[in-house]
Amino acid sequence: MLLRPIALALAMAASPLALAMPASAQSSATRAETRSAELAAFFDQVDADNLAASPQGKAYRGIRDEDYGKWNDPSDAADQANFERGQQALATMKARFDPARLSPEDRLSYRLFEYQAERSARAHPYRKNDYVFDQMNGAQSQMPAFLINIHSVKTKADAEAYVQRLQGMGPQMDALVAEAKERTDAGVMPPRWVYPFVLDDARNVIKGAPFDSGAPSTLLADLTKKVEALGIPAPEKAALIEAGREALLSSVRPAYQRLIAEMERQQAIAPTDDGIWRLKDGAAYYSQLLANYTTTDLSADQIHQIGLDNVKRIHGEMRAIMDKVGFKGSLQDFFAFVRTDDRFYFKTREEYLAAVDAKLKAMQAKLPDYFGTLPKAPLTVKAVEAFREKSAGKAFYQSPAPDGSRPGTYYVNLYNLKDMASTELEALAYHEGVPGHHLQRAVQTELGELPPFRRFGGVTAYTEGWGLYSEELGKDMGFYQDPYSDFGRLGMELWRACRLVVDTGIHHKRWSREQAIQYLTDNTPNPPGDISKAIERYIVYPGQATAYMIGKLKIMELRDKAQKQLGPKFSYARFHDAVLKSGPVPLTVLEEQIDAWIAQGG
Repeated sequence: MLLRPIALALAMAASPLALAMPASAQSSATRAETRSAELAAFFDQVDADNLAASPQGKAYRGIRDEDYGKWNDPSDAADQANFERGQQALATMKARFDPARLSPEDRLSYRLFEYQAERSARAHPYRKNDYVFDQMNGAQSQMPAFLINIHSVKTKADAEAYVQRLQGMGPQMDALVAEAKERTDAGVMPPRWVYPFVLDDARNVIKGAPFDSGAPSTLLADLTKKVEALGIPAPEKAALIEAGREALLSSVRPAYQRLIAEMERQQAIAPTDDGIWRLKDGAAYYSQLLANYTTTDLSADQIHQIGLDNVKRIHGEMRAIMDKVGFKGSLQDFFAFVRTDDRFYFKTREEYLAAVDAKLKAMQAKLPDYFGTLPKAPLTVKAVEAFREKSAGKAFYQSPAPDGSRPGTYYVNLYNLKDMASTELEALAYHEGVPGHHLQRAVQTELGELPPFRRFGGVTAYTEGWGLYSEELGKDMGFYQDPYSDFGRLGMELWRACRLVVDTGIHHKRWSREQAIQYLTDNTPNPPGDISKAIERYIVYPGQATAYMIGKLKIMELRDKAQKQLGPKFSYARFHDAVLKSGPVPLTVLEEQIDAWIAQGG
């Protein structure tokens, strides 16, 4: 489809030449153009069908319609219907379109849609192995975060939809609590240490006015701020805020109280083992997760060894920086020094955020030298909201809305500044901001000629591999002038190498949480709070953490190959276009794409 708009434009501009073409050639070109248009229409219809079943998906896209006040159907029946719709779409595509008769770009879309549906089919049998509530995922924090960050209020109708969603939080939460209870009865529940985080998040949401006499609660404050910004009469504003207060009291509070009661019940019977090996089909489930996240057929043992090998390599590079700064002692002594010396930590959140802003502005200025395609969407940096900062991850990124109504957002967790070493600030900003997630995902969203599933979908090894690749790319671009910042970059790469070791250690080799924490303590410079939170993430998010290093190693391998084979013809900008302008793809497909690009002369 990348070629379709160009082909149409050329056809209109070159009509005299078209008349001179042989009838058979004209017929063939017309048929190809028709097939391309038909395939595009098919993908658009699939996207429309998926959005019709996902009010929240529409909101992420910036779509406001009659569903703007609704939540997604949380039932297993809806999940089953979504799955069957995807499988039926695959069957329809195969029946209607012959890939051999498609253009190369359309053939790639065909292949990626097929891959996506087949991946869904492999994962579907294990869907009830996921935890409904944990400290990384779960409606206790995700629903409030959605209202605050995604549900924008531009009109009175948008505010009414916000209140409608508050009213809907009760039934939504009750349905999810029932599902969590069903899974618990089947033996699927997170480890016991998870529950205090979930309970803390839940209690934070129903803290403050109108639930008690304190300052406005998180949701009431957000609604009030958004309503007060509207250009409507004061009595209408007051009525909307009062309706929100009533919904919080009648729907949100009782549902959260029922959630808290169920989480307390589960906490008393929760297991103490951490890995998913303890589930009845845990080994097969983990193998499927690794294949899904890495888009490879690497086994858990192979991934574990890749991690060990890269930990050894990076330790060697770190010792070179130790020598450069004149540190005397072992690598572990250097780790302890970086962990504990006050010079490596900010005293205030404002100082941290100002430093991030400075690094990203400097990076933005150099992007045109290394990228042919740059994002149009702006980037904003925000601290994670107070109600969820204790349990949320270290940093994460949210894509912009395609209509420009929401920027790309880099969230940084500043709950404990002692967990956020200044040595890592630069690499973390490049990973989550530019040239990392914001650049890649904003460009992806802006590839309007691609079908929606490619513009808005994701492949973890590609996306997170790009983020980690971007950290090292910053060094190629002349950044990390401070050797301690370069050490932080290596520390971030080391972190991802260690993830291969500890993720497989926990879920395949049956390591305990404490064993995994000790491994990171011995082998990384990260502070204790950072280490504990990371291991807790890997435990409830099995396999995901392996995608980063596996993806980055493949992108670096392909760049090295391109530089060697193209020599002086190699261009960073053209290489990055070759990677980015297809959107996310499995690593095997990425390799084929780059090999073809090299063969064409870069």
